[in-house]
Amino acid sequence: MQDRDLFSGFIKLHILHHAAHEEIFGAGMIDELSTHGYTLSPGTLYPMLHKMEVNGYLRSEKREVNGKIRKYYRCTEDGQRALSLAKEKARELFGELLEPQA
Repeated sequence: MQDRDLFSGFIKLHILHHAAHEEIFGAGMIDELSTHGYTLSPGTLYPMLHKMEVNGYLRSEKREVNGKIRKYYRCTEDGQRALSLAKEKARELFGELLEPQA
């Protein structure tokens, strides 16, 4: 995907949105994000999830599923606040973009 840096913010917001509503896991998020037109490899997504956890936006819990360890993520309170602020900023931005040009 071109403009990866530009879209990484949108991807992180998608992750926070889904993690705020339910537990998520990497492979499931790769599938979910693909429905929005994002093509991510595990080598791109997993470091992003890890960094979001280190930064306090997500918390994780490891569980065994079918003999394999899977890491499940949930949005933290800091993640909820960041998501809320991002929604406000997105409304502001898209409101400006949709205004008629003089």
